[in-house]
Amino acid sequence: MSVPLRPIDQQVVVITGASSGIGLVTARMAAQRGAAVVVAARNADALTQLVAEVRGQGGRAVAVVADVGRQEDVARIAAAAIAEFGRFDTWVNNAGVSIFGEIPEVSIEDMHRVFDTVYWGVVYGCLQAVEHYRARGEAGAIVNVGSLFGDRSTPIQSTYASAKHAVHGFTDALRVELRHEGDPISVTLVHPGRIDTPYNEHAQAYTEAQPAHRGMIYPPEAVAEAILGAAAQPVRDVYVGAQAKAVQLAGALVPRTVDWIMSWYMWPTQLDPNREAVPRADSALWHAGYGGQERGSHVGWHRKGSWTVAATLHPVRAVTVGAATTVLGLLSPRLLRR
Repeated sequence: MSVPLRPIDQQVVVITGASSGIGLVTARMAAQRGAAVVVAARNADALTQLVAEVRGQGGRAVAVVADVGRQEDVARIAAAAIAEFGRFDTWVNNAGVSIFGEIPEVSIEDMHRVFDTVYWGVVYGCLQAVEHYRARGEAGAIVNVGSLFGDRSTPIQSTYASAKHAVHGFTDALRVELRHEGDPISVTLVHPGRIDTPYNEHAQAYTEAQPAHRGMIYPPEAVAEAILGAAAQPVRDVYVGAQAKAVQLAGALVPRTVDWIMSWYMWPTQLDPNREAVPRADSALWHAGYGGQERGSHVGWHRKGSWTVAATLHPVRAVTVGAATTVLGLLSPRLLRR
């Protein structure tokens, strides 16, 4: 079923978790491309600064201080969008927080809190979006930000990974139900790999070492590109980084091998032994963390973009560029010999 979505410069885009990281970058990029943005998070100061920045550049924005783990707060986000702009066209469920610690160490209360934000926040946001699109009788988009750990769980972040698994399952079910009912609603699941955001600084750490990605790391702009691409053209899934797709495939095809690899690989690549972890009282699990920052403090190979995003959203362009690069690579030795 084809879903006719508006171009980004004609859209009102709701973004949760917009005070830092992926949400902040997505809000800035959406506003720069002409969209009106409704930004939501728990950090009031960061949202106020973001709205002032967007408006100062001639854009349209409104902020809603909200905890997506509370259904009434999510309802206020939708109400604010309608009150300010009369509608919204894309709803981006992005808010998230993690815990780093082995399963027996993590409190049940902290586990519940992660699920409130990571899973129930998505459910509440999707319900608001579906209700609004059905009431308007027009097409709309829902973009849920999942994770490579929603395709294959990881040790140390078991609660976060489990919540993302739930997000992936809910998204699949929602997509099929909407199709069955004939609703013109595009539902996209974004699968980010390891992304350079303050996610590690905001996490609740039961570990002595500071949580940090160590390895291949992608910029938040790559995820924002995936989100905004999905807002304007219906697409089922977007993998941000080849690592995300590789983990999904390997987990499905050779799960025992992946178990073995993760048993030794995931401890050193999720922690920085040279730094002490942020105290749990200062984490963003139970209260707003610091805002206004796009990037975190990760240690690794920082990529400039993601070919998987380009290949999904712009397949013709990706094939053309790839073919041209291959041809130039084959011809260059011959040209140098002349």
